Amino acid sequence: MGITAGMGVMNWPRRNCGYDGNLEEGETVEMVQIGAERTKNVLILMSDTGGGHRASAEAIRDAFKLEFGDEYRIFVKDVWKEYTGWPLNDMERQYKFMLKHGQLWKVAFHSTSPRWIHSTYLSAIAAFYAKEVEAGLMEYKPDVIISVHPLMQHIPLWVLKWQGLQNKVVFVTVITDLNTCHRTWFNASVNRCYCPSEEVAKRALFDGLDSSQICVYGLPVRPSFCRAIISKDELREELEMDANLPAVLLMGGGEGVGPVKKTAMALGEALFDQELGSPIGQIVVICGRNKILASTLEETEWKVPVKIRGFETQMEKWMGACDCIITKAGPGTIAEALIRGLPIILNDFIPGQEVGNVPYVVDNGAGVFSRSPKETATLVSEWFSTKTEERKQMSENALRLAQPEAVFNIVKDIHKLASERKTLANFPSSLTSSFSYAI
Repeated sequence: MGITAGMGVMNWPRRNCGYDGNLEEGETVEMVQIGAERTKNVLILMSDTGGGHRASAEAIRDAFKLEFGDEYRIFVKDVWKEYTGWPLNDMERQYKFMLKHGQLWKVAFHSTSPRWIHSTYLSAIAAFYAKEVEAGLMEYKPDVIISVHPLMQHIPLWVLKWQGLQNKVVFVTVITDLNTCHRTWFNASVNRCYCPSEEVAKRALFDGLDSSQICVYGLPVRPSFCRAIISKDELREELEMDANLPAVLLMGGGEGVGPVKKTAMALGEALFDQELGSPIGQIVVICGRNKILASTLEETEWKVPVKIRGFETQMEKWMGACDCIITKAGPGTIAEALIRGLPIILNDFIPGQEVGNVPYVVDNGAGVFSRSPKETATLVSEWFSTKTEERKQMSENALRLAQPEAVFNIVKDIHKLASERKTLANFPSSLTSSFSYAI
């Protein structure tokens, strides 16, 4: 597969793909007669170390349902938390602790990047928890395993190899970092590695994957972002927003972190025209699960129209009703904002995996970076008054960068891969039951 360089972009062949099915908790996976048609099982491996992994997993699950109905059962599981012990079952708490101490996470991210370090670490964990991981994987008799987490490649692949199932179970990686990503994302034993950008694809090649294993489709986001949505005017009416004033969406993330309060206050001042005595814009603040922040903002007296929201499940509507967005450099929010054509003001990033997201947005003309609440508010007020053309140009750039069909392209390609494999149910139970190799 050739790689054509041009303007820093590689062109990759597109592939077709396939879909899903769901299984409720407690429901068992049934074996059927050899040769009989049956629903295929897809196991998506994720961890709640940041909201992006679960969001991508659920986006893939939902796209499978929309495309393929009952052809697949989809399981979204944190196998580490459910089947193993420390440190794997405690990754979420460890991750949140390190994020609160940014330099600690930065050191952890970069110090484990060399392959000899993380390979040694993961080999030790595999030796210790191999049977538990095998039990977690084989409970679902997967025909397809999808990893949406950097630590969910190596150990599951080793388990499949030890069980003699590596050529029978499709294993793919869906990378959820837009640019800068940890090297544990890359394993040459995967059937496919879905990269969200050309930059990540280059990293995959550098780390030993073949070009035939790599697809660049974009970051998988919720199908609701990919399908037609009602007009901005109708959305504003539904969400009870001002019909005429331009709107800025201020994101606090799922946990409502970042300089949200200071930025909201600065916006409240900057979007009020003192000479006219009237607002030039309106504000929507997403506080996530931070109830204290939401309560504080609700008690504030505002000069401009303000909507204070908690944890939102219909972000496609709020983004569709707004004209620009302020957010930290999370890949999922960036991808969703691009699809909606929103100029982006990035106000923070996580050291390590989110560092590269800033130039990804800025260098492509889809937004700017500023940690200053006052500077951010001033820029928004200019976009809503004297620099409307700049905002429109950034909106066009964002739409060009967007990849709304990414999640559907991914599941269609997975479907194609799965269709080329025999089903796991048609193999002897000795290959899918107890762990058969000593470690």
